[in-house]
Amino acid sequence: MATIRYTVPGLERGDAEKVVELLQNRLHALNDLQLTLKHAHWNVIGPNFIAVHEMLDPQVDGVRNMVDAVAERIATLGGSPNGTPGSLVRERTWDDYSLGRDDSIAHLAALNLVYDGVIADHRTQIAKTESLDPVTQDLLITQASELEQFQWFVRAHLENSDGSLNSQSAGTETGAADAAR
Repeated sequence: MATIRYTVPGLERGDAEKVVELLQNRLHALNDLQLTLKHAHWNVIGPNFIAVHEMLDPQVDGVRNMVDAVAERIATLGGSPNGTPGSLVRERTWDDYSLGRDDSIAHLAALNLVYDGVIADHRTQIAKTESLDPVTQDLLITQASELEQFQWFVRAHLENSDGSLNSQSAGTETGAADAAR
């Protein structure tokens, strides 16, 4: 990462560098999420096709807006956002989405796990930014709220009448998909 030569008033450059680094990770995660959601949108099949297909597009748009906000925050802090595919693949700490053309419920179960990871990581960064930069923390809190709502929409398709999720014990996307089918 390049050294930041300036940042916003009231934020030390060293702190801005830390915030930029954690935001770059969020940028990669959100870029990956919007591409994954669009991939599922294109590859979903089955009886719930239209409901899931149409539910995912607003989520893609919402996450794309988050990507832009994170990139602009990085630039505001004096950093240089890196949104290239090569950088995302090289720097991410998670595996690529594992489902192709598949049943809508299978995709939703897998996407539920994807949301688990993205939201948990967002919450970790929220905690880290509390003392570093409350403006960035506010951005991440707002995004986490929206991501949690998107996950709720996904989970509503997976929920049993007793409130449990039919894929809740699965630890992998393919395991979740198998449990949900």
